[in-house]
Amino acid sequence: MLPNQKLLDEIGGKISQVISNSPARDIEKNIRAMMQSALQKLDLVTREEFDVQQEVLLRTREKLTELETRLAQLEALAHAADHPQQLEP
Repeated sequence: MLPNQKLLDEIGGKISQVISNSPARDIEKNIRAMMQSALQKLDLVTREEFDVQQEVLLRTREKLTELETRLAQLEALAHAADHPQQLEP
């Protein structure tokens, strides 16, 4: 036979009350505080900041690719101007 829900709720409530008044609750608070302090020292960035920097990096890479292509074209033109005999068949 299954115990009724009211009995289970009462037992759960009593257990929660005992834990909240016990040293276990203080230990949990201390551990949370230590973890929060440790994470703050790591100097982590938020997901939003990471996404923004990722976008900036993507645009920078695209611009670099464009500039590399343009530089190659200008070098080819300069080489052709310096060596006109290689252009004629």
